[in-house]
Parts: sequence; C-alpha cells; structure tokens
Amino acid sequence: MTKTIFVTATGTNVGKTYTTLKLMELFAARGLRAVPFKPIETCVEDSPADASKLLQKYKELYNDNTLAIDDVCIYRFALPAAPYIAANGAKIEILFIEEKLQYLKSIADVVLVEGAGGLFVPIGHDYFMIDMAKEFADLAVLVSHTGLGCINDSILSDSALRKSEIPYIFVFNRREGDDFDLISKPFFENYFGKVLEIKDLDSLL
Repeated sequence: MTKTIFVTATGTNVGKTYTTLKLMELFAARGLRAVPFKPIETCVEDSPADASKLLQKYKELYNDNTLAIDDVCIYRFALPAAPYIAANGAKIEILFIEEKLQYLKSIADVVLVEGAGGLFVPIGHDYFMIDMAKEFADLAVLVSHTGLGCINDSILSDSALRKSEIPYIFVFNRREGDDFDLISKPFFENYFGKVLEIKDLDSLL
C-alpha cells in the first residue's frame, strides 16, 4: 500500500523542499519509488521553482521522464502570499488535488506531499495546510528552523500536530550561522527529550 508523507514546516523558507529532496534520496536508496507532489506553489513567475527541483530530482533518481510539471504542481500563482490570497478569488479544489494524489499513488511506493508555508497557511476560507495533512497523509514530517524564534515556532507547530492527532516526525534544519547548540538546543533537549535533525531521517522512517 502506497504511503503518503506530508512535509510541512514551522513557517516559510524553513526547508520543506530541501527535506523533501532528502527524503526522495533516502527512499530511492531503499529501492522505493518516491514521487513528489507540490500541489500548490505561490510566487511563481515562469515556472514553479520548488516543484521543478522536485521533478528534476525524480527524473535523476529514476531515469523516468513520464511525469510533467503539471503532474507535480497543479496550482500555481504569481503572488507571493498564502494560496487562498494568491488565488485572488479562484477556488482551489481539494477534490482535484485528491484526484491527482490518487494518480501519483498508483505509480509510487511513497508520495511526498510538500505543503506551502506552515500549518495554518490558508488554502480556503476555513481550510488550512494542516487540514490537508489530516485528510491525505499517513505521516507528517515537521521541519523547524534553528534560528531566533525557533522555540516559539516549534512549540506552536508541535502542539497543533499533537491536537490534530496526525502521526508526525519533528526534525530541525540546521542553518549555517545559527548558534543552535548554545542557544536553543539545550531547551529542546529538556522539553522534548530528544532533538532530531534532517540527517536523522534515515533512522526514523
């Protein structure tokens, strides 16, 4: 049975695409076909930058050119804003996203769904990224940054996933220049008991 993993983060530009690429490599190394799906991407001028990276990685890993960008990213908007706002009145059809997801599941061992922004980025008036994760995912991967504000961002997102009862893995994306070991990591070790980073994903899945 194909597993669906939803990659989300504590905010925008935290490392969802980087994490999804790492997950693709991880599953490919295990002999599994990991198909990426970035259903919605905003701030798109000519082509969706994140979805294009995912598609290129898929082609490199599996030597498969059958997927097109329209399979990997079905809603694209120019405005750099939350999907509900960037759509400018157009309706984002969740049923259409589900239909595309079912197609990708038919050709995959794992579908890696990359969200947009954080958990409470709106897709509709009262439908958020966390709702999509709850509806479609078997597992979520929550990615946090390690810079200033990561404690607040991490605890809020972790709490939201706990309340939603979505099974999830929580990892940190360490950035160069962040004094994570000194400033934030000791608190997280005390609060969570264990601090996991993207490099630990292989042992978690």
